[in-house]
Amino acid sequence: MPAGLIDGKALAARTLERVAGRVARLKADGHRAPCIATVLVGDDPASHAYVRMKVNRARSVGIEPRRHDVPADIDTAGLVGLIEGLSADDGVDGILLQHPVPEHVDERAAFEAIDVAKDVDGVTHRSFAGMAFGEGGFASATPGGILRLLDEYDVPLRGTETVVVGQGPILGRPLSVLLLARDATVTMCHEFTQDLGEHVARADLVVAAVGLPGLIRGEWIKEGAVVIDAGYSPGGIGDVEFEAASERARLLTPVPGGVGPMTVAVLLEQTVLAAERRFGYDEEAAPVGATSSR
Repeated sequence: MPAGLIDGKALAARTLERVAGRVARLKADGHRAPCIATVLVGDDPASHAYVRMKVNRARSVGIEPRRHDVPADIDTAGLVGLIEGLSADDGVDGILLQHPVPEHVDERAAFEAIDVAKDVDGVTHRSFAGMAFGEGGFASATPGGILRLLDEYDVPLRGTETVVVGQGPILGRPLSVLLLARDATVTMCHEFTQDLGEHVARADLVVAAVGLPGLIRGEWIKEGAVVIDAGYSPGGIGDVEFEAASERARLLTPVPGGVGPMTVAVLLEQTVLAAERRFGYDEEAAPVGATSSR
């Protein structure tokens, strides 16, 4: 029987409807709209498309977007200075630095210039630590969105044999930490992993997060497994051989329409949460993540 599809669009729509309601409450209470500042370096068409989509989605729920498009030749000091200024700006609640930046810029230094209270994309070391130990750090947006999808579809995590393919600092690694915090048994695979197919074949939950079309063969997927494809390549192609995998998996995310919409929804939800904290509200929704039982 073909796999059931995990509908990221539907869950994202419901999440954003709640976000819009929280924005409306802030305004009704006399506060300004939450504000997210986006920082985009250079002229990469895909990055511009991603930022434009995030800005439009923010406007649709009442969040004020402030775009900062900077030339590709900016140096690390210039980018860090811009982000430090946004971190100090009381009118900004969240900061998004679009990844990747040009190679001559120290991306990690730029990420670390983001005030942790405004790190709604969950990219700083401080957010990572807080997320890992259940101490209030904002989740990395894509891993956070993946957890929401797994919860929505009642995918068990405790003790589940899980393989995460890809160890990127804003996807694979933070996702592995979030899964460990939910007591999953996690194996991380990467470019130096030997016999990738053998690792995938024993997993009840597979998350592909590399960006190499068709890397995960359908024949590797265990019968009845859940497959989350967080990879994306031009043309809307994921990391998983979709048709072949759908004949073996129980649940599978489409590309596009699976993980992507939830990434944006979590980003904007965390922006509203940052604003609520700034205005002294009780926690409306805790950041994604939980502390392991042991």
